[in-house]
Amino acid sequence: MSEAITEAKIIRLSETETVPFAADSFYNPILLGEEAGFPIRVGIQTAEPGYEPGLHAHPYVEILHILEGSCDVWLEGAEDERTRLEAGDTVALPPERRHNFAAVGDRPMRLMGIHLSPKRIVNYRDGASDEHGYPTHRR
Repeated sequence: MSEAITEAKIIRLSETETVPFAADSFYNPILLGEEAGFPIRVGIQTAEPGYEPGLHAHPYVEILHILEGSCDVWLEGAEDERTRLEAGDTVALPPERRHNFAAVGDRPMRLMGIHLSPKRIVNYRDGASDEHGYPTHRR
């Protein structure tokens, strides 16, 4: 890992890479974790209504904070206990527990995903991820 930062670091969303997750979703990594010397990895995901990433898990806690729009979130085995999250809501998801979310409503959903790990690791039930934790399957 790089040395710890000693000055304020400005990250402009407009200058970040845009990673397509599917035809109806994309991701902008903003704090690159181990690649930039941070102990966490943070990104902004934008998704059209109806988008679902599919059941997946991480070996660490993941925090999702809804910036705009709304989504339903649930854990595997508790699909009938979906919880609606609106702008301003946050959920902390347990490590090694498969979960999913779906963008709902009539406008795009934007969330900030915080991975409590310097490396983004995603284990999809129905697919694989690349070395950055991005899905290799495109819906």
